[in-house]
Amino acid sequence: MKRLLTLLTSAVLELPAKLCYNSDISNKQAVNHLKRKTTKELLAESFQELAAEKRIDKITITEITSNCGMSQPTFYNHFKDKYDLIVWIYIHESNEIMSKIGVDGYSWRNTLLDGSRYFAANREYIINALKHTSGQDSFLRYLQKVNSELMLTEVRKKLMTEYIPDEIYGMIKVYVYGTVHHMLEWLMNDRYMSPEKVAEIWEHSLPEPLKQYLYDP
Repeated sequence: MKRLLTLLTSAVLELPAKLCYNSDISNKQAVNHLKRKTTKELLAESFQELAAEKRIDKITITEITSNCGMSQPTFYNHFKDKYDLIVWIYIHESNEIMSKIGVDGYSWRNTLLDGSRYFAANREYIINALKHTSGQDSFLRYLQKVNSELMLTEVRKKLMTEYIPDEIYGMIKVYVYGTVHHMLEWLMNDRYMSPEKVAEIWEHSLPEPLKQYLYDP
Protein backbone atom coordinates (compact mmCIF):
# COMPACT_ATOMS: atom_id res chain seq x y z
CA MET A 1 0.00 0.00 0.00
CA LYS A 2 2.81 2.41 0.91
CA ARG A 3 4.51 1.62 -2.39
CA LEU A 4 1.27 2.39 -4.23
CA LEU A 5 0.92 5.76 -2.51
CA THR A 6 4.52 6.60 -3.33
CA LEU A 7 3.97 5.78 -7.00
CA LEU A 8 0.83 7.90 -7.14
CA THR A 9 2.58 10.85 -5.56
CA SER A 10 5.54 10.53 -7.93
CA ALA A 11 3.23 10.42 -10.94
CA VAL A 12 1.62 13.71 -9.92
CA LEU A 13 4.94 15.39 -9.21
CA GLU A 14 6.24 14.48 -12.66
CA LEU A 15 3.48 16.36 -14.52
CA PRO A 16 4.74 18.61 -17.35
CA ALA A 17 6.12 21.98 -16.28
CA LYS A 18 3.33 23.88 -18.02
CA LEU A 19 0.91 22.27 -15.55
CA CYS A 20 3.14 22.65 -12.48
CA TYR A 21 4.68 26.09 -12.20
CA ASN A 22 6.49 25.36 -8.93
CA SER A 23 6.97 22.63 -6.36
CA ASP A 24 4.30 24.06 -4.04
CA ILE A 25 1.64 23.65 -6.73
CA SER A 26 2.77 20.14 -7.59
CA ASN A 27 2.77 19.11 -3.93
CA LYS A 28 -0.77 20.43 -3.52
CA GLN A 29 -1.84 18.49 -6.58
CA ALA A 30 -0.32 15.34 -5.10
CA VAL A 31 -2.17 15.84 -1.82
CA ASN A 32 -5.46 16.58 -3.59
CA HIS A 33 -5.02 13.48 -5.75
CA LEU A 34 -4.57 11.26 -2.72
CA LYS A 35 -7.52 12.85 -0.91
CA ARG A 36 -9.86 11.59 -3.60
CA LYS A 37 -10.00 8.20 -1.87
CA THR A 38 -12.03 7.83 1.30
CA THR A 39 -10.83 6.12 4.46
CA LYS A 40 -13.03 3.14 3.62
CA GLU A 41 -11.51 2.87 0.15
CA LEU A 42 -7.96 3.01 1.53
CA LEU A 43 -8.74 0.31 4.10
CA ALA A 44 -10.32 -1.77 1.34
CA GLU A 45 -7.22 -1.42 -0.86
CA SER A 46 -5.00 -2.38 2.06
CA PHE A 47 -7.08 -5.47 2.76
CA GLN A 48 -7.16 -6.57 -0.87
CA GLU A 49 -3.41 -6.08 -1.14
CA LEU A 50 -2.90 -8.40 1.82
CA ALA A 51 -5.46 -10.87 0.46
CA ALA A 52 -3.38 -11.22 -2.70
CA GLU A 53 -0.70 -12.98 -0.63
CA LYS A 54 -2.48 -14.39 2.42
CA ARG A 55 -5.61 -16.37 3.35
CA ILE A 56 -8.42 -13.99 4.28
CA ASP A 57 -9.21 -15.82 7.52
CA LYS A 58 -5.60 -15.27 8.63
CA ILE A 59 -5.50 -11.51 8.00
CA THR A 60 -5.76 -9.41 11.16
CA ILE A 61 -7.14 -5.91 11.68
CA THR A 62 -3.68 -4.84 12.85
CA GLU A 63 -2.21 -5.94 9.52
CA ILE A 64 -4.89 -4.10 7.56
CA THR A 65 -4.39 -0.82 9.41
CA SER A 66 -0.59 -1.04 9.55
CA ASN A 67 -0.45 -1.67 5.82
CA CYS A 68 -2.09 1.69 5.08
CA GLY A 69 -0.77 3.73 8.00
CA MET A 70 -4.01 3.88 9.98
CA SER A 71 -5.01 2.91 13.51
CA GLN A 72 -7.31 0.16 14.72
CA PRO A 73 -9.80 2.69 16.17
CA THR A 74 -10.04 4.23 12.70
CA PHE A 75 -10.90 0.83 11.25
CA TYR A 76 -13.62 0.21 13.85
CA ASN A 77 -15.07 3.66 13.20
CA HIS A 78 -15.96 2.39 9.73
CA PHE A 79 -16.33 -1.39 9.95
CA LYS A 80 -17.41 -3.91 12.58
CA ASP A 81 -14.81 -6.44 11.47
CA LYS A 82 -12.97 -7.62 8.35
CA TYR A 83 -16.04 -9.51 7.14
CA ASP A 84 -18.01 -6.28 7.24
CA LEU A 85 -15.22 -4.80 5.12
CA ILE A 86 -15.45 -7.69 2.63
CA VAL A 87 -19.17 -7.07 2.19
CA TRP A 88 -18.64 -3.32 1.83
CA ILE A 89 -16.05 -3.87 -0.91
CA TYR A 90 -18.44 -6.03 -2.91
CA ILE A 91 -21.44 -3.73 -2.40
CA HIS A 92 -19.36 -0.67 -3.28
CA GLU A 93 -18.04 -2.20 -6.49
CA SER A 94 -21.40 -3.72 -7.46
CA ASN A 95 -23.16 -0.40 -6.97
CA GLU A 96 -20.70 1.23 -9.34
CA ILE A 97 -21.87 -1.20 -12.02
CA MET A 98 -25.58 -1.02 -11.19
CA SER A 99 -25.61 2.78 -11.04
CA LYS A 100 -24.91 2.88 -14.79
CA ILE A 101 -28.22 1.23 -15.72
CA GLY A 102 -30.26 3.52 -17.95
CA VAL A 103 -27.34 5.91 -18.57
CA ASP A 104 -26.24 6.27 -22.19
CA GLY A 105 -27.94 3.04 -23.21
CA TYR A 106 -26.35 0.98 -20.43
CA SER A 107 -28.60 -2.07 -20.01
CA TRP A 108 -29.01 -5.17 -17.86
CA ARG A 109 -26.94 -7.02 -20.47
CA ASN A 110 -24.08 -4.58 -19.75
CA THR A 111 -24.32 -5.23 -16.00
CA LEU A 112 -23.92 -8.97 -16.58
CA LEU A 113 -20.89 -8.41 -18.81
CA ASP A 114 -19.27 -5.93 -16.42
CA GLY A 115 -20.06 -8.29 -13.54
CA SER A 116 -18.40 -11.27 -15.21
CA ARG A 117 -15.39 -9.12 -16.09
CA TYR A 118 -15.17 -7.94 -12.49
CA PHE A 119 -15.11 -11.53 -11.21
CA ALA A 120 -12.51 -12.51 -13.81
CA ALA A 121 -10.27 -9.53 -12.99
CA ASN A 122 -10.50 -10.24 -9.24
CA ARG A 123 -10.44 -14.02 -9.53
CA GLU A 124 -7.78 -14.75 -6.90
CA TYR A 125 -9.32 -12.39 -4.36
CA ILE A 126 -12.84 -13.80 -4.93
CA ILE A 127 -11.61 -17.39 -4.61
CA ASN A 128 -9.75 -16.48 -1.42
CA ALA A 129 -12.94 -14.96 0.01
CA LEU A 130 -15.06 -17.93 -1.06
CA LYS A 131 -12.67 -20.59 0.28
CA HIS A 132 -11.65 -18.94 3.52
CA THR A 133 -14.87 -17.57 4.98
CA SER A 134 -17.64 -19.68 6.45
CA GLY A 135 -20.79 -19.75 8.57
CA GLN A 136 -22.43 -16.38 9.16
CA ASP A 137 -19.39 -14.71 7.63
CA SER A 138 -19.46 -16.78 4.44
CA PHE A 139 -18.70 -14.66 1.38
CA LEU A 140 -20.88 -17.00 -0.69
CA ARG A 141 -23.83 -16.20 1.58
CA TYR A 142 -23.20 -12.47 1.23
CA LEU A 143 -22.89 -12.74 -2.55
CA GLN A 144 -26.31 -14.34 -2.74
CA LYS A 145 -27.83 -11.78 -0.38
CA VAL A 146 -26.31 -8.72 -2.09
CA ASN A 147 -27.05 -9.90 -5.63
CA SER A 148 -30.64 -10.68 -4.67
CA GLU A 149 -31.12 -7.22 -3.22
CA LEU A 150 -29.60 -5.57 -6.29
CA MET A 151 -32.11 -7.34 -8.53
CA LEU A 152 -34.99 -6.69 -6.15
CA THR A 153 -34.13 -3.00 -6.18
CA GLU A 154 -34.33 -2.86 -9.97
CA VAL A 155 -37.69 -4.65 -9.94
CA ARG A 156 -39.04 -2.28 -7.29
CA LYS A 157 -38.09 0.66 -9.50
CA LYS A 158 -40.20 -0.74 -12.33
CA LEU A 159 -43.11 -1.65 -10.07
CA MET A 160 -42.83 1.66 -8.17
CA THR A 161 -43.63 -0.13 -4.93
CA GLU A 162 -41.79 -2.00 -2.20
CA TYR A 163 -44.06 -5.00 -2.57
CA ILE A 164 -42.86 -7.75 -4.89
CA PRO A 165 -45.15 -10.69 -5.78
CA ASP A 166 -44.07 -14.01 -4.28
CA GLU A 167 -43.57 -15.59 -7.70
CA ILE A 168 -41.21 -12.82 -8.86
CA TYR A 169 -39.37 -12.85 -5.52
CA GLY A 170 -38.87 -16.61 -5.78
CA MET A 171 -37.60 -16.41 -9.37
CA ILE A 172 -35.05 -13.79 -8.37
CA LYS A 173 -33.79 -15.98 -5.52
CA VAL A 174 -33.49 -19.07 -7.74
CA TYR A 175 -31.76 -17.10 -10.50
CA VAL A 176 -29.29 -15.42 -8.14
CA TYR A 177 -28.42 -18.63 -6.29
CA GLY A 178 -27.88 -20.39 -9.62
CA THR A 179 -25.68 -17.69 -11.16
CA VAL A 180 -23.60 -17.30 -8.00
CA HIS A 181 -22.84 -21.02 -7.90
CA HIS A 182 -22.13 -21.02 -11.63
CA MET A 183 -19.70 -18.14 -11.08
CA LEU A 184 -18.02 -20.10 -8.29
CA GLU A 185 -17.53 -23.16 -10.51
CA TRP A 186 -16.34 -20.97 -13.38
CA LEU A 187 -13.64 -19.26 -11.30
CA MET A 188 -12.41 -22.52 -9.79
CA ASN A 189 -12.59 -24.58 -12.97
CA ASP A 190 -9.43 -25.18 -14.97
CA ARG A 191 -11.36 -25.05 -18.22
CA TYR A 192 -11.20 -21.52 -19.62
CA MET A 193 -14.38 -19.62 -20.44
CA SER A 194 -14.36 -15.94 -21.35
CA PRO A 195 -16.28 -13.38 -19.27
CA GLU A 196 -18.28 -12.61 -22.41
CA LYS A 197 -19.43 -16.23 -22.68
CA VAL A 198 -20.29 -16.39 -18.99
CA ALA A 199 -22.36 -13.20 -19.25
CA GLU A 200 -24.16 -14.70 -22.25
CA ILE A 201 -25.04 -17.81 -20.24
CA TRP A 202 -26.33 -15.68 -17.36
CA GLU A 203 -28.45 -13.63 -19.72
CA HIS A 204 -29.96 -16.67 -21.43
CA SER A 205 -30.72 -18.20 -18.02
CA LEU A 206 -32.82 -15.25 -16.89
CA PRO A 207 -36.46 -16.34 -16.42
CA GLU A 208 -38.74 -14.79 -19.04
CA PRO A 209 -41.08 -13.12 -16.48
CA LEU A 210 -38.15 -11.15 -15.03
CA LYS A 211 -37.10 -9.59 -18.35
CA GLN A 212 -39.90 -7.04 -18.29
CA TYR A 213 -38.43 -5.59 -15.10
CA LEU A 214 -34.78 -5.59 -16.12
CA TYR A 215 -34.90 -4.65 -19.79
CA ASP A 216 -36.36 -1.51 -21.27
CA PRO A 217 -39.42 -2.15 -23.49
